[in-house]
Amino acid sequence: MSAPHIANSDPAKISIQFLKGIGPAKQKLFANLGVATVEDLLYLFPRRYEDRRNFTALRDVKIGEEQTIAGQVIAQGGRQSWRTKKKISEIVLDDGTGRIFCVWFNQPYIESYFKPGAWAVCYGRPQIYQNKIQMVAPEYEIFDPRDEDSLSLKRIVPVYPLTAGFSQRFVRKMVHGCLDSYCDQIKDELPVSLRNRYRLANIRRSLKAIHFPATFAEQAEGLRRVAFEEFYFFQISALLRRQSVKRQAGHVQRMSDEQILRYINAFPFAFTEAQLRAAREIRQDLASVEPMMRLLQGDVGCGKTVVAFLGCWAAFLNQQQSAVMAPTEILARQHYDNLCQWTAAGGLPGLRPRLWVSGMKNSERDAVRRAAIAGEADVVVGTHALLTEDLRFKNLSYVVIDEQHKFGVGQRSRLVEKAKLPDVLIMTATPIPRTLGLTLYADLDVSVIDALPAGRGKVRTHLFAQSEIERVYQIVRDKVAAGRQIYFVYPVITESQNADLKAAQERYTHFLNKEFKNFRLGLIHGRLSQNEAQAQMAAFKSGKIQILVATTVLEVGIDVPNANVMVIEHADRFGLAQLHQLRGRVGRGKEDALCLLVADPGTAEGQERLQVFLSTTDGFKIAEKDLEIRGPGHFFGRHQHGLNELKVANPLAQIDILQLARKEAAQLVAEDPGLTKSENSVLLNVIRRRYPNYLDMVQAG
Repeated sequence: MSAPHIANSDPAKISIQFLKGIGPAKQKLFANLGVATVEDLLYLFPRRYEDRRNFTALRDVKIGEEQTIAGQVIAQGGRQSWRTKKKISEIVLDDGTGRIFCVWFNQPYIESYFKPGAWAVCYGRPQIYQNKIQMVAPEYEIFDPRDEDSLSLKRIVPVYPLTAGFSQRFVRKMVHGCLDSYCDQIKDELPVSLRNRYRLANIRRSLKAIHFPATFAEQAEGLRRVAFEEFYFFQISALLRRQSVKRQAGHVQRMSDEQILRYINAFPFAFTEAQLRAAREIRQDLASVEPMMRLLQGDVGCGKTVVAFLGCWAAFLNQQQSAVMAPTEILARQHYDNLCQWTAAGGLPGLRPRLWVSGMKNSERDAVRRAAIAGEADVVVGTHALLTEDLRFKNLSYVVIDEQHKFGVGQRSRLVEKAKLPDVLIMTATPIPRTLGLTLYADLDVSVIDALPAGRGKVRTHLFAQSEIERVYQIVRDKVAAGRQIYFVYPVITESQNADLKAAQERYTHFLNKEFKNFRLGLIHGRLSQNEAQAQMAAFKSGKIQILVATTVLEVGIDVPNANVMVIEHADRFGLAQLHQLRGRVGRGKEDALCLLVADPGTAEGQERLQVFLSTTDGFKIAEKDLEIRGPGHFFGRHQHGLNELKVANPLAQIDILQLARKEAAQLVAEDPGLTKSENSVLLNVIRRRYPNYLDMVQAG
């Protein structure tokens, strides 16, 4: 099918609703995939491919390896697991050479989808179970083997991201029609000189090769071309932004050796060599007239905060102010409490920290507002509430943005705009693979704290099936009896979102009345009021609460050394980065800790994530695997980081292309700062279109 052709029109300006077969309802569904225009659809790239030129015979399937199989449905039905009480749907496929069982959990509609006699193709990882070959929760599709012109058979078949209401066949049909009618109208924005230098195909040929390749070699060439373009324009935009900041004069904030040593020696612990190295790098930046643009990254619990606050001390010593923005009120209050304790203990003598969060009384806010504008608040710690227009500073010179990926770029830039070219430190406990850092933070200098403080306990991680939950409960009882505190973490708050997920609220009530009725329990989640959440955390920190039931509000920054057991139910529903952040909440004292996962992963990806998580506690290894599994666009939020243009570029898998694009971008910006030459004006327009406001976000991070 071909889409109706609109002559001499720009695919970027043609709404998807004008394509045949897409009415208002389907237009809304396409919006869930980020598709609003014809160009968007052409750039909705497959997430993988299946080689359906020749299916693997069922007698030859490879156990444990992901592959595509096909066969005729000879039986289907459903039953209930006597152990887990889950609904099990099952079909049997036969291709004449063998049979395979395909199993899905809690998807009863499967039984009505697969009719006996129909032909189906499935993608998954075969395994042996009770002396038979089966696939658990494979991806599936019904097909007609007699269809000679099918986009889904006898070829390399694209598999697209879907949303509820769409099938693979429908999306393939829409994309194929768009390619026929509009691909030739797509403008090639990559300079011809670069395409020739690196033997890159034009954009039209590349798009066709990515969507419907004749060979995998052709598909790889198409991906290489588009990846180069994505890396190239992203790098130019980041380098231009860095250049625009660095060529202006900022604040000079010097500290003497004596003042530095006083800060470091004020704490009841020794700095690690990695912390000292990061502190030296920050000190050098602060003493320079060029504004600091630095990322401070390190694994959970490595001691980033005390290094970041060195800049607050430097600003204070130079009669300037600083601001610290955290993603949650719990973390903001923790930072504020630490500053107050360190000041009271003599580590930061004279420093006047203030707290600014949305839950404060009007009288409290008025007092902080007056202190900030008068220069009497040396450090203001808060959440996104810091961005409000009524909070102004007298001489803000240093800004810390903690867990920066939790904020959109617009939010970060609004905080920075409250000062004139402040020194900015972006802090993250999400380990970032070097290759992704080269792309995402091309405009930042990077400090890495790659060692944990001495004396920390080890964290052991174990996986339990849901049927083994009683063993988990007994471990928890034993640990509480020994004086330890426990976290229970769940993915949702109420049962209404997903009926098969145990909600924090429901389990809290159950524990209170049954499993742990003799212990002191607390509950915390994102829908509590700030006062309620604060009271729960204070009670847990003080030991009044022994077991804290929570959602992923615990993911960032909570520090309770005596809490050294974490139970994560439905662990397969969490991403690797989330799991790693959660595990970082335990093992913060001297005692060894436990992270107990409870899950029955129903997908191959869920199984893979958990195996990776069980195999290592190294945040950087976990991050690299997470990037490999999910791709760069999902590693962080695309729209928060300007990654919306990285549709196929993968820094982990395409480091060679990234390095070429970086080299070309750096040479271009060095030869023509600001891209003011006439021959480069087109490139500047491309960047402004792809990254609206991106070039103007001075130090937004």
